[in-house]
Amino acid sequence: MTITGDYPLLSATFRWLLKLLLFTAAAAFLYAAFYRLPKPPSFLLSSPSSPQAIEKEKLESVLRGAAMEDKTVILTMLNAAWASPNSTIDLFMESFRIGDGTRGLLEHLVIVAVDEKAYTRCKSMHPHCYELRTEGVDFSGETKYMTPMYLKMMWGRLDFLRLVLELGFNFIFTDADIMWFRNPLPRFYKNVDFQIACDWYIGNPVDLRNRPNAGFKHVKSNNRTIEFYKFWSQSRNTYPGKNEQDVLNYIKSGKRTRKIGLTIRFLNTEYFGGFCEPSRDLNKVCTMHANCCVGLDKKLYDLRNMIEDWKNYMSMPPNVQSHTLRRGGNDKSAGKYEAICLLFCNIHFIV
Repeated sequence: MTITGDYPLLSATFRWLLKLLLFTAAAAFLYAAFYRLPKPPSFLLSSPSSPQAIEKEKLESVLRGAAMEDKTVILTMLNAAWASPNSTIDLFMESFRIGDGTRGLLEHLVIVAVDEKAYTRCKSMHPHCYELRTEGVDFSGETKYMTPMYLKMMWGRLDFLRLVLELGFNFIFTDADIMWFRNPLPRFYKNVDFQIACDWYIGNPVDLRNRPNAGFKHVKSNNRTIEFYKFWSQSRNTYPGKNEQDVLNYIKSGKRTRKIGLTIRFLNTEYFGGFCEPSRDLNKVCTMHANCCVGLDKKLYDLRNMIEDWKNYMSMPPNVQSHTLRRGGNDKSAGKYEAICLLFCNIHFIV
């Protein structure tokens, strides 16, 4: 009787242990999944009526209104210094209007304003505007290269782009001092997570020795890019005092990036040029960036020259078109494209 009576007790104990084991396994799985997968932005975890949730809804609404069929948006950032009349943003928008196959892309452009004046200017000239405010920080003035304010702006931009990816949108990010002369979409690589323009392109789109420029990139939204953007942002602590472009150069070939499995392509400066390494052929150029040119006045001087070069090129019959950009010297830009490239490229990209 005693032995027989113990069977129900053993059976109940076994069931209890089995339930405990299953519960522990489920908890371990959820813990691993939570810490392995990219965490959503804080506003996705907030209550529906919180300020963060309201901002999330505003951002999603703006992105949806501008997105292409595949959920790709074109993004640029703007502050008051670049938003004043006849300044950078006007030249940027003009390049879309006079470019070859670029006017329609304005429908997919979202201007992200980082201060109230820039937002007001955006609303007066463009339908897709989003105001990104950083509490306690004033980004309205001209930010000098590598100053603390510049670094805050660049790293804040990186965090914002990560949020766009987490919301499920692909993006083409472009600095506002980049002129869009042709539709670049046909020049992008297919089925690539992350592709980026270069200050210095060595001829091979997969060679990690290329020196990227973070002012122009096309990024697909997926788990790999979200995880990479989180890692990129965290790497700021590993390399204090560096901007996000310098840090990208440090981590692009590292073990963590390889483990993430991110596919990277570097864009040819023949199509995506800049003052560091100009595109010489107007028959091929898609975008031109006023990089390696310090100071707003100098940028504006050369950007206006580029616009005039393009207008002259487009006004000529095909059989007599000049296919190259002007490279003459002038006082404002220290010898224009050639001297700027020699000065900055040799210092920053060869040493």
